Formats: sequence, structure tokens, C-alpha cells
Amino acid sequence: MSLSLFDIKGKNALITGATHGLGMAMAKGLGLAGATIIVNGNSSQEKIDKAVAMYTNLGIKAKGYKFDVTNENEVQDSITKIESEIGPIHILINNAGIIKRIPLENMEVDDFKEVLNVDLVSPFIVSKHVVRGMIERKSGKIINICSMMSELGRNTVGAYAAAKGGLKMLTQNMATEWAKHNIQVNGIGPGYFATEQTAPIRINGHPFNDFIVNRTPAAKWGDPNDLAGSAIFLASKASDFINGHILYVDGGILATIGKPSNE
Repeated sequence: MSLSLFDIKGKNALITGATHGLGMAMAKGLGLAGATIIVNGNSSQEKIDKAVAMYTNLGIKAKGYKFDVTNENEVQDSITKIESEIGPIHILINNAGIIKRIPLENMEVDDFKEVLNVDLVSPFIVSKHVVRGMIERKSGKIINICSMMSELGRNTVGAYAAAKGGLKMLTQNMATEWAKHNIQVNGIGPGYFATEQTAPIRINGHPFNDFIVNRTPAAKWGDPNDLAGSAIFLASKASDFINGHILYVDGGILATIGKPSNE
């Protein structure tokens, strides 16, 4: 088997929410493998510029675009601008997302809708406007960032789980409709990763840290760089006959009901 199967040199990859965290880790992986990275964010232009500078310092070709992935007009205008300035979008990673940890009985309807809008509706909006070019070219890769909450529930994350469960099914339906155009749509379901956001709860002795370490067969939090290989695989020719699949990168959590009590 030739390593050229995994070659993404010369490809343009749009990653939403690529200014930090897991989105940045996947973008960095694709960039170091030769893709041009198109960084999306919506918080501030300064944050986008800082992320682009980081990629550039690593020798990665990168450019940033600020737009709200939940606003269809902004998305449509931005996709048109990106394709005019950079070229066709060969790879799309729908990574932008939010979570609100609120018990369902206390959650405001507007908060519930906001989570669904960002985590479920925005992948539809962005994909809708990117896929049209992919259909014309008869080629494309779309990767939706799902979650273990696409399969499992957990206290206080009902809106997030509803969105990510919906994203799993949206991924399968996108694959169903677009496979005939030689477009592969798959998902990645990250487990629990060591990021800046999780730093406060990864202290030894913290109840949630101990829960994750004990619940994960690998007995550790994931390194964000562990997602790079999965992203490259699903973005490359190596995955040309894989469609509608969710690749869980979770250290084995979904494979087990937990460690025996005598361990």
C-alpha cells in the first residue's frame, strides 16, 4: 500500500472553529501534511490572526476568515470569497461548537436552541454552501465533529447530546445524498482530551479527572494531536469508500461498560 493514499498536499481545507482546542489540533495535522488551512472563527479577528500566525510559524499555509457559521448569509458570502481568493474547498471540517452544562429542567429554551443552532444547524449551513462546488467537481471530503454524546447521555448536557446525536444522523444523510457525487461525509467522535478548557478538571484527585482516567481503558486523557491521524485519513484518498461512518477516538470508552470493581 502506497503512502500516497494519505497525500493531501495541495488540498484546501476549511476548518470551522480552528482558532483553538481540538479544531486547531486537526488543522495543524492537516497543514503539516501539506494542506492549505482556512481558519474560521467568530470571536475576534485578533484571535484568528494569532492562530494564523501560529500555523505560519510552523511552515503551514494558512489564511483566516471571520464569519458566524450560524448565519447563512455570512457563510455564503465567505465561501464565495474563500473560493475566489484561495481556490476550491476540497476538505471541510465542521468543528465549531458550544456546550451549556445546565440540567434540562432548569434550561431556558433559548439556551437549548442556541446549542442546537451552533452544533447541529451550522454544519448543515456550511456544508450546504461548500458541497455545491464539490458536486460540480465530483470530489470532496466533509468531516463532522461529533462526540461520544452522539451515543451516550450524561447529566447536564442534554442540549449538547441532542445536537451531537442529530449530527451523527445528519452525517449519515449527507453521505446518503452526496455519495453519488464522489463526496465522502464522515464524522469524528472525540473522547475526553487534554485541552486548555479541561485543564481545571484534570488535576489528580479531582472527581471528574479520576472518573475519566478510571472509565477509559487507555487510562488517560487524549492528546489533541491524537486526532490528526484520523482527520488526515478521512480527508485523504485512503477513505474513498468510507461514507457515513463515525470514527470514535476515545481511548476505548465506548467499547466497555467500565472496569471491573475488583481492579
